[in-house]
Amino acid sequence: MDLYEAISEMRRLSKKGESFSFSFMTYSATKRKSHGISEVRRARLAPQDPNSKHPYKDYMLQYLDLDTNEVKRCYQPLLMEFNGEKLELN
Repeated sequence: MDLYEAISEMRRLSKKGESFSFSFMTYSATKRKSHGISEVRRARLAPQDPNSKHPYKDYMLQYLDLDTNEVKRCYQPLLMEFNGEKLELN
């Protein structure tokens, strides 16, 4: 599946109140470090903070982890799987 198709499907499911699973490679630009792959079993996209000063905010997804009830972020290009299907960056 194409990365941008997956993001569109994440948005569609989130609007319907449904959850999805995904995995991504972690990366902290400030620490210049990764902690490997993160797997999220149940999530919904959350609205981006319009006041965010994050330098790469246009490349990030904000999501609610429904298992921990925490709002988190990940970089779009680092998404690896969506609902068990591998993603490709075309």
